[in-house]
Amino acid sequence: MLRRGKITDDRVALDKVTVCYGRRVALEAISGTFEPGSLTAVVGPNGAGKSTLLAAIANVIRPARGRIDRPPPRRLAYLPQQSAIDRDYPISVLELITLGGWQEYGAFRAPRAALRMRAAEAAASVGLSERLGRRIGQLSVGEMQRALFARLVLQDARVILLDEPFAAIDEQTRSVLLGQVTRWHRQGRTVVTVLHDLDLVRAWFPSTLVLARRSLAWGATKTALPAMAA
Repeated sequence: MLRRGKITDDRVALDKVTVCYGRRVALEAISGTFEPGSLTAVVGPNGAGKSTLLAAIANVIRPARGRIDRPPPRRLAYLPQQSAIDRDYPISVLELITLGGWQEYGAFRAPRAALRMRAAEAAASVGLSERLGRRIGQLSVGEMQRALFARLVLQDARVILLDEPFAAIDEQTRSVLLGQVTRWHRQGRTVVTVLHDLDLVRAWFPSTLVLARRSLAWGATKTALPAMAA
């Protein structure tokens, strides 16, 4: 049982979390903790509840039962799959990235020059300096994912949730984004990433959660990953 006291800001703790869509159970009685500074892959077959887990942690959907202790919203960043993002919205790459700092200017003010400069620096960190003026609908899948990562960089959250961030992108982009994930880990941020590529999990992620609606294994990747074959 989780203690009910104050939780460390960089930690996410789940206590018997169950999520349902109507009568269908998507996640059942998930308990465990993503410790501060951990880098964890979430794996499992299609329909295992991986995306549901991240959405529940991000407070996008509410559990039917159980409890999730998470950081306050300003300290948590969530990147859903690209299919959930409207790329027809008429904003530029720079404007999209700047949204990572929206709490600094709110809904009714323009971002200050200092924030726009930081947004440009975030774009440079993922190789997008030459695309800042383009509309997001003009970007390739890989360029769009770079822009979304740059927005996360600007958001500067302590807990980062990534849902299939390397799907359908080119090798060069994947290398750039893996480099950013590694930097977050070295900075002591808590990163939780849904993945299908098990070779990528073995090579880059020290911890793994194996899901099949329930938690089959959760711990060091070397010992948890064999549960995928069970």
